[in-house]
Amino acid sequence: MSQRIDSATASNLNNPGTSKAAGGLGAAVLAYVIWGFFPIYFHPLLGVPAIELVSWRVVFTLPVCLAVVWFSGQGPALRAALTTPAVLGRLVLSAAAIGCNWLMYLVAIETHQVLAASLGYYINPLLNVLIGVVFLHERLNRLQWAAVALAAGGIAVLMAGALSMLGVAMAMAGSFALYGLVRKFVVVPSVIGLTVETAVLFVPALLAVLHAASGPAGSALSQGGVVPWLLAGSGVVTAVPLLLFAVAARKLDLSTLGFAQFIAPTILFVLGALLYGEPLDPARVTCFMLIWAAIALFSYDLLRRR
Repeated sequence: MSQRIDSATASNLNNPGTSKAAGGLGAAVLAYVIWGFFPIYFHPLLGVPAIELVSWRVVFTLPVCLAVVWFSGQGPALRAALTTPAVLGRLVLSAAAIGCNWLMYLVAIETHQVLAASLGYYINPLLNVLIGVVFLHERLNRLQWAAVALAAGGIAVLMAGALSMLGVAMAMAGSFALYGLVRKFVVVPSVIGLTVETAVLFVPALLAVLHAASGPAGSALSQGGVVPWLLAGSGVVTAVPLLLFAVAARKLDLSTLGFAQFIAPTILFVLGALLYGEPLDPARVTCFMLIWAAIALFSYDLLRRR
C-alpha cells in the first residue's frame, strides 16, 4: 500500500539537519525563557536570606542531577570526572563561579535590582569577547571593537550615575564569563559537569542551611505557605534549563545560540521596568541604549561572518 509523504516531511527526510536545528532552537528558546522568568519564581522567597536560598537551591539540585545521571546511564562518566584530578580541579573552580553567579542573581532580586541582572546578562557576551582576546589570544575585527567601545561607554555612564547597579551587573557578568571560560576547557557532558559542581557546593550549602535552622528565625523550610514548596522545586527549576541548554548547544551553531541568549535579559528588563517598577533614570536609560547598540553591532557581525 502506497504512503503519502507531505512536502515538509520529505524536506526533513532529505535534510535531517533541519529538524535537528529546529529541535535545538526550541530547546534554546525554552531555556532562556525559563531563565528570563526566574524573578517571578523567586520573588515570593524574598523573605529567605540570599545565602540560605542559594544553599537550598544547591541541596535540591543535586538529587535531580543524580537522577538524570542514573536514568541516562552516565554513571561511568560521573566516576571518571570525579577521579580525574585535572577535570575535578577545573570543575571545583567552575562550581565556585556558578555559585557566585547564583548568589548575585538572588541578591539582585532581593534588593529589587532586576534591571541590574538584565544588564549583567546583556554585558556577558561582550565580556566573553574580551576574555577571548586576553586569555585565548583571539583577534577582534573593527565591528567587534566598536561594540566593546559602546559597552565600555555604557559602563562609564553607570560609574558616574548608578554605581550600585554597575556592581551587581558586573559581578553577574564576570562570574558567568569565568564559568564559561573554565567549562570551555573541561570536556565532560553538561549534566556530568553540573552534577560535579553541585556536589562540590553541596557540603558548604548543607552547612549553611543547618546554620540558618539553628538561628532565631529557623529554617526557611519551616515557613508556611508556598515557601517550602518553592524551595523544593528550585532544584528542578535550576536543572531543567541547563539541560535544555546542553541539548541546544549540541544542535545549534554558535551564532544562532548567541542570538537566543538575549531572550533572557530582555525578559528581565521588561519585568524590572514594568512589573516591579524599578527606576529608569537618565544614567540607566543611557547605559541600556549604549549596550543595545553594542549588541546590535555584535549581532550584525555574527550574521555577516555567518
